[in-house]
Amino acid sequence: MRAVIADRPGAPAVLRTVTLPDPEPGPGEVRVVVEVAAVTFVDTLIRAGSPVAPPATFPLVPGNGVAGIVDRVGGDVDPAWLGARVVTTTGGSGGYASLALARVTDLHRLPESLGLREAVAVLADGRTAVGLHDAAGPRPGETVVVTAAAGGVGGLLVQLANTSGARVVALAGSARKLDHARGLGADVGVNYRDPDWVDTLRAAVPDGVDVVFDGVGADLTAPLFALVRPGGRYVQHGAAGGTWATIDSAAARDRQVTVIPLSAIAATPEEFFALTEKALELVGEGRIRPTIGQTFPLDEAVAAHTAIEARATIGKTLLLP
Repeated sequence: MRAVIADRPGAPAVLRTVTLPDPEPGPGEVRVVVEVAAVTFVDTLIRAGSPVAPPATFPLVPGNGVAGIVDRVGGDVDPAWLGARVVTTTGGSGGYASLALARVTDLHRLPESLGLREAVAVLADGRTAVGLHDAAGPRPGETVVVTAAAGGVGGLLVQLANTSGARVVALAGSARKLDHARGLGADVGVNYRDPDWVDTLRAAVPDGVDVVFDGVGADLTAPLFALVRPGGRYVQHGAAGGTWATIDSAAARDRQVTVIPLSAIAATPEEFFALTEKALELVGEGRIRPTIGQTFPLDEAVAAHTAIEARATIGKTLLLP
């Protein structure tokens, strides 16, 4: 099979396309002929060896989400899975390949009405966005701030908050991304790369905000936290800015602000699975739509990672083996 491998952590150039032996499914596993593989910001952190990334062992075939057709099953797996259209996680790695192994318990069977690209675009981002939205519970009339609002998770959060009846303020790093967020339902857009972005945001929300979905961290967290009203919720779900920011628990308690970590969205594999099913259902019903901003051939994984790190992408980035 063809696969993209990183022999060591480093810049995007450490990724290279190789030919590896075709994998065979073991007990409880299936093999998927990959038609689409997801590329995430977390993938770039893992490849770079970032201290905020999940631990990884090199050499590594990155990628934790694929969609395609099951062509082989383990000896103890129901053969009815053969030929099924599925989207699935891959156990944390192995997705950037023409063939991938997955646990049968991770498979989501897809109806013909749901495209493989759309399905893989909401596999990780969809379950994250749905879980975060459910945990924060935006209500009609509340004001919600979404950072990285043109990204995979951010774009879905804009839509979910909008459909809940909240006023949505989108933060992103370019006029193009803000235009995209407005197209998804954001009422206000603020470019956090502008030197006076905090003043612009305060002018847009003079009475403060009720919910912040913070996927950036770093220098954005302190000024955003300062805007949250009593009874508000601050959701920390990413570190796209390079570092996780710390919120003083005593200050949050004194101000009656609930800080919700990423770990709050699900505690078990079954809960993660259910969130993914819910996200796929919402897409199938047309209630949310993932943005597939750019696709790359498998051989151009270096370009995909480079574009994500340069903040040049919108929505979801996919690889096409």
